[in-house]
Amino acid sequence: MKMTIEKVQIDLEFIINSTPGVLFNRLSTPSGLSEWFADDVDLHDESVYTFKWKGEQQEAIVLERKENKLIRFRWLDDDDEEAYFGFRIVTDELTGSTALVVTDFCDADERRYAIELWNKQIELLKHGLGTL
Repeated sequence: MKMTIEKVQIDLEFIINSTPGVLFNRLSTPSGLSEWFADDVDLHDESVYTFKWKGEQQEAIVLERKENKLIRFRWLDDDDEEAYFGFRIVTDELTGSTALVVTDFCDADERRYAIELWNKQIELLKHGLGTL
């Protein structure tokens, strides 16, 4: 019998000094994602992305996409079909500031590591956008 570790959802919010269009480009295109998320990214059939890191690679399918608003991916090798990682862009109507909400699922015992990893990745994204 295969034992499954329960996954927990993490939601992280970051203020990004960028327009939704420019930010969405970094979150949804192979060239944008390879600037901060992976060493290289390829897109197949408009919905399957191959992410490459130092000789490793992993494929993800796009579950949902709303231009300049959100994109959600699911790793193809993940047994948990409810788990995904995604990015949602929220613009504050009052201040005009742009927030990026990152949602991910990880094993409960890896929560702290996952949060640290996302913090580092978003720093790279901000650096690439010139907003640090």
